[in-house]
Amino acid sequence: MFFTAFSAQATPVIPHKTDIPLIAAASSIKFALDDIVKQFEADTGLSVNVSYGSSGNLVAQIMHGAPFQLFLSADESYVEQLAKVHLIKGEAQVYAIGKLALVAPKSSPLLLDKALLGVKTLLASGQLYRFAIANPRHAPYGERAQVLLNRLGLWDKIQPRLVLGENVSQAAQFVLTGAVEGGIVALSLAIRPQFTEKVNYLVLPMDLYPPLKQSMALLNKADTTAALFYQYVLSSKTQSIFKQYGFAKIESQ
Repeated sequence: MFFTAFSAQATPVIPHKTDIPLIAAASSIKFALDDIVKQFEADTGLSVNVSYGSSGNLVAQIMHGAPFQLFLSADESYVEQLAKVHLIKGEAQVYAIGKLALVAPKSSPLLLDKALLGVKTLLASGQLYRFAIANPRHAPYGERAQVLLNRLGLWDKIQPRLVLGENVSQAAQFVLTGAVEGGIVALSLAIRPQFTEKVNYLVLPMDLYPPLKQSMALLNKADTTAALFYQYVLSSKTQSIFKQYGFAKIESQ
């Protein structure tokens, strides 16, 4: 993939505390990134504002001129879309590897297993009425859930029962509220204590779907604070936070 070169200014620029860049981020990293932002502010005295959504919808907003300075996607393909139309500067970097989780409210009859035999059984018995995933058309976690369901021979059968979240956070919310019998969401959302109080989860095998290489890039409007935060996300301190939220370790780049 091709990325335009990022030219650093010859004279270092010290950002002002009043410069607060707007960051676009995939909803799958909301809770991890909220912690990272707090740590960044404590370490640097600088602030950033984050807007969360599905990667596809955020790309559309950026292409229509939204004033974002940094984009943290749930999949590298969405950053590549921006690179093709010259809306990023510098190189894209994978900052985390996402994982899928099978989830069900504790009141649900759905039994969780890695081969989704429980889903098949509930479908066959007519007891699976609603199953939540993020919309595959613009949410990477939903697209990977579709691939996984296809590989396990479930996609055609489960489609009439699908409830599609605008993003993976909304899909997780459907499960949390008991509006569905089960779903496939981001592990990073499923492992939160607020979630596990009401929902059971199981990590799904990563060999059942293409890797969720969550990638980020500075956008053309990026200022110094945004560039500092970009580097901060790649720091060992930040990577340990991603690990706590269930993300796999990034490969060397």
